[in-house]
Amino acid sequence: MPAKLIMRWNVRQEMESEYFEFLVHELIPTLNKLGINDIQVWYTAYGECEQKMAEGVSESAEDLLRTMRTAEWHSLTDKLQGYVVDFSQKVIPATRGFQI
Repeated sequence: MPAKLIMRWNVRQEMESEYFEFLVHELIPTLNKLGINDIQVWYTAYGECEQKMAEGVSESAEDLLRTMRTAEWHSLTDKLQGYVVDFSQKVIPATRGFQI
């Protein structure tokens, strides 16, 4: 069964341009390389929640969890956390449409 990775965060104000470069040139391509596909990044314009939400889909929860145990994953998320605060992530069963 396909699984979805959902990550949330707030961008550090002083790092916005560096964050955007990282997002486009490293985060999204590396997620694809690691087998996480259909990546979408959402911006929250209104409400009491994190500023950004990113999601991607993998063949199964086991595949996602295996990926999340790799050194490359830890390096990627450590680097992301240099640009953001309030980082969280979870793996859920993938269904059609928007999920939180």
